[in-house]
Amino acid sequence: MQLPDGSILSPTSTEENKLFGLWKVHFELSKVLGKTWSKIELAPVALEKTIQAIQPSILFHDNNKLQALGRSKGGKIFETWSEDLGKSWSALSYTNLPNPNSGTDAVTLKNGAHLLVYNHTEKGRSPLNLAFSKDGINWEAAMVLEKDPGEYSYPAIIQTADGMVHITYTWKRLRVRHLMIDPAMLSGKAIIGGEWPK
Repeated sequence: MQLPDGSILSPTSTEENKLFGLWKVHFELSKVLGKTWSKIELAPVALEKTIQAIQPSILFHDNNKLQALGRSKGGKIFETWSEDLGKSWSALSYTNLPNPNSGTDAVTLKNGAHLLVYNHTEKGRSPLNLAFSKDGINWEAAMVLEKDPGEYSYPAIIQTADGMVHITYTWKRLRVRHLMIDPAMLSGKAIIGGEWPK
């Protein structure tokens, strides 16, 4: 993604290819349109506090603040924050949203609100849910995209120039489904204690 100063910030991660290999989030920054890159590590923590996580998505907040959310091995979606447009990042911590070690994606809308698509469960990959937030901290239930048995995985979400939100994901590992949503039609219910409201 391109930052206001023209730099390109890439959220990324590594997965060690061995038994009990470590998952690790980091960021890469280019100030010269991708000709060269610098690696940005998260703030260090003690080994016993390490959160194994991959596949971060970045959200934009006011005052040069960024937030990244994504997939973890710990049963919850992780987050990390930057106060300086991605030059440095906090240590990973868990949100109160469940994650069954499955992919997520998030986007900041033109109006400054945020959407997150993910499996709201600790096990399996159903249901697939869409959550809404004004601050990236307090998330509300916006929509259940899939609830039947099966695997609904690897979501991607964007907002196009016409304001519509587009979501794609794998449907039962058989095909790719595409949804188009008008964000003006979304309304949320509070997610309390990590429980999706009925």
